[in-house]
Amino acid sequence: MTRTKYQETLGILRRNVTQMGKLSQDAIHNSIAALKELNIDLAENVIEGDQIIDDYELSIEKCVAQLISLQSPTAGDMRLVTSCLKIAIDLERMSDLAVDIAQSTKKIEGNHIKPLIDIPKMAEMAESMLEQAMIAFENNDVSLAESVAKLDDEIDRTFYAVWKELMKMMIQDETIINNASHLLFVIRYLERIGDHACNICESVVYNASGKRENLN
Repeated sequence: MTRTKYQETLGILRRNVTQMGKLSQDAIHNSIAALKELNIDLAENVIEGDQIIDDYELSIEKCVAQLISLQSPTAGDMRLVTSCLKIAIDLERMSDLAVDIAQSTKKIEGNHIKPLIDIPKMAEMAESMLEQAMIAFENNDVSLAESVAKLDDEIDRTFYAVWKELMKMMIQDETIINNASHLLFVIRYLERIGDHACNICESVVYNASGKRENLN
């Protein structure tokens, strides 16, 4: 692999990770839209679209293997390569969680047990974290990555508040247990999406500074 080809491959790697981030964000957004509207068709689209995101992860893995096996990356480039691989893994898991939300939507019977207010807000926070984390990746912005990771505390607080509310509702009315249990799964999935966004922020910090920080 020539040096020019090597730099081109690094560029392709970065672009693939960026595009994968956008697709994962879309999956999260659409999964919550499907949940709010109980739109089964949209939920199915999220599930079916997951294959495209999986294909991106596979492409990134192959690109990383090619760079490492055919070239000897510098320390800085090696951090970029390994960070891209780790970010791709987190993005793939986030999209899987979006699929889980879509699957939960399909299992809800009838109407929602209550108007969804806090869950969409929680989803907006998680989606925003991912968007800002990817901007930090594109710009190698350590300060932004560190500030984005702090937003996970608010997601966690919302998770516990909604969890307590749903548990109380189920105790008071056993007929809602099925639908409420699916919402409990949804808030857990969103909480985990926030954790993965923190992981991406950690990868950004490592790529830029060589330091491994626990931001979660």
